[in-house]
Amino acid sequence: MLALPTAPAPAPRRQLFVGTALVLAGATALVGGLLALFLRFRSATIDAGESWMPEDYKFSMVAANVMLISLLPICIFAQWAVYSAKRDDRTHTGLALGLTGLMGLAFVNAQAFIYATTAMPIALGTYSVLFYAVTGVSLALAIVGVVFCGVTAFRYLGGRTTDREIVSAHAMYWYAYSAVFAVVWFVVYVTK
Repeated sequence: MLALPTAPAPAPRRQLFVGTALVLAGATALVGGLLALFLRFRSATIDAGESWMPEDYKFSMVAANVMLISLLPICIFAQWAVYSAKRDDRTHTGLALGLTGLMGLAFVNAQAFIYATTAMPIALGTYSVLFYAVTGVSLALAIVGVVFCGVTAFRYLGGRTTDREIVSAHAMYWYAYSAVFAVVWFVVYVTK
């Protein structure tokens, strides 16, 4: 008796990857809108002949540069986790995720250092409100990345080694965040 061949396996559903991409699109739009406001108010203030940044409050460019530079190893470690997960290497996947989380915490610590050493009141004026809005959203996104790293490590190392989508989504999150923060770094910390 002749029979038809079996149907092909259904395509994998990539809800987590697509969901992460949608969240990143929204976060990019949010940060882009905040940066547009920052630049618009800065331009209007400078055109009026006033000083944009308060004279009494300075922040450490060393900490700001450390934040930018720390994103390079974060992206490398996140990609290492993807590489190791595709090869079913739990040890190196765990090590890569741990290093990603550690560097993410260093990033958060550098931003907290800037807040602590600047000690600028939020009600100082337009600059302080927009400074804390832009850097606060950026800090919140970094904390989300560290939590995402912890969830990824917990799920993958907890036994779901066939679910590599979360590791890829985690790496995509850090890539997109790195691009967004590079713009924040340039606008807020470099051009002031």
